[in-house]
Amino acid sequence: MKDVEKQNPRIVALLPMKANSERVPGKNFREFYGKPLFRWMLDTLLSVEAIDLVVINTDARAILESNGLSDSERVLIRDRKPEICGDMVSMNAVIGDDVSNVEADIYLMTHTTNPLVSSDTVKNALAAFQEAREESRADSLFTVNKIQTRFYRSDGSPVNHDPDNLVRTQDLEPWYEENSNLYIFTGHSFASTGARIGSKPMMFETPKLEAIDIDTPEDWDFAVVAARHFMGSP
Repeated sequence: MKDVEKQNPRIVALLPMKANSERVPGKNFREFYGKPLFRWMLDTLLSVEAIDLVVINTDARAILESNGLSDSERVLIRDRKPEICGDMVSMNAVIGDDVSNVEADIYLMTHTTNPLVSSDTVKNALAAFQEAREESRADSLFTVNKIQTRFYRSDGSPVNHDPDNLVRTQDLEPWYEENSNLYIFTGHSFASTGARIGSKPMMFETPKLEAIDIDTPEDWDFAVVAARHFMGSP
């Protein structure tokens, strides 16, 4: 890795966005605690000075413009190609289109549906990845929730514990849930797997309340309650 890249890598954030969503209709543009949902993550990314550019791959340019967003020095809106539109298209295909067309030393991919992720968490994840990459410990990073509880299969059989020998949940082996908050990778790692998680990934635990991912109406309500806890009344 070049010394210049180590000191000042070009970091591009990928924030894909589509007009429609199945379970929470129009959620990306619905008002969330005082401003459109998409603005929360976008504003967080723009507040991180290390991020050079935010790329929005979308089929909703007109809706973004009606919400006051257009191309600028640090925001690039890319019109989504017809062949990668639709609910059944893999997100890796959308990411691949961005990676092929926008150069960067490091890519950070996230979602508009993670409105409570803080700039500090973004900065800390980037720092952790850059350190691990320089030491050849990881080629990519994804965020997780740490879970220590008793799991069962649908037939009632235990997964990770012995019901006849109960131990405290904090003494159980921790499991880690991919929470879709942040993915950090390089063009090389993406090429090696065709995915945002490379062949040598590291995990990064995010604060529990920040990790809320809005996928259902119940998630939306929970996120509003969490936002009220963080920020008070809008």
